[in-house]
Amino acid sequence: MPIVVIGGHTRSVGKTSVVAGLIAALRDFRWTALKITQYGHGVCSANGQPCDCATGDHSWAVTEEKDRSGESDTSRFLAAGAEHSWWVRTQQGRLAEAMPRVRAILAAAENTIIESNSILRFLKPDLYLTVLDPATEDFKSSAQQFLDRADAVLLHKHDSGVSGGNAFPSVPAWKHVSLKPVANRPVFEIQPPSYLSPEVAGFVRARLSAGRRNFIPEETR
Repeated sequence: MPIVVIGGHTRSVGKTSVVAGLIAALRDFRWTALKITQYGHGVCSANGQPCDCATGDHSWAVTEEKDRSGESDTSRFLAAGAEHSWWVRTQQGRLAEAMPRVRAILAAAENTIIESNSILRFLKPDLYLTVLDPATEDFKSSAQQFLDRADAVLLHKHDSGVSGGNAFPSVPAWKHVSLKPVANRPVFEIQPPSYLSPEVAGFVRARLSAGRRNFIPEETR
C-alpha cells in the first residue's frame, strides 16, 4: 500500500502541519504516521540546545505515540486521525541502524505517511512532497540532495514575489540553491494555519491510486 513522504528545506516550515492535514483530509487511508528526528552529539539538530531528542544510548530509538492530546508532533498525527504514530530518533548519519525497525512498522501498516527527507536514502515512496518557504534562508543538504525526487512542491504563499500557484519567487532568501530540479513539477501554494488545501489533498489522493512501496535494497545504497 502507498507510502507518502513529506520533506522540506528546513525546520518550522509546516511539514508536521501538512502531515496532520493530509491525515485528517484522507482519513479513509487509515494512516500510520512516522516522524524522523536526527540529533547530533548530545544536542538537538534543531537549534544546538539540549533537548529530549537524544536517546539513552546515543544511537537510535523508535517509540510509539499513545497520547492523543495533540501536544507533541506525533500526538498531532493521532489527533488528526492516524491509526498509529511513531517517533524515530537517531543520531546524525545513523538512520540506517533504525531501518530494520522502521521496515517492520511499514510492513504492518495499511498506508504510511512519513515526515522526513533522509528516509529517501532507504526507500522509494509512492509520493514525495517538499515544503519550501522562500522567506526562510536555511536549506538543509538532505533537502537539496533529494529535491529532484519531489513529485510536487508545497510553496509558502507570500504577498510578493510569487505570481500564481505554479511559479517560484524570483529572489528567495536561500542562497546557492537551484530550483531547476523541480522546475516542471506541480506547485501548490500553502499558508498557515492549515498549510494544506483541497487541491493538495486531491492531488495526493489521485496519485496514490496505484502506489506500492518499494524499498531500496541495501546493496544498492
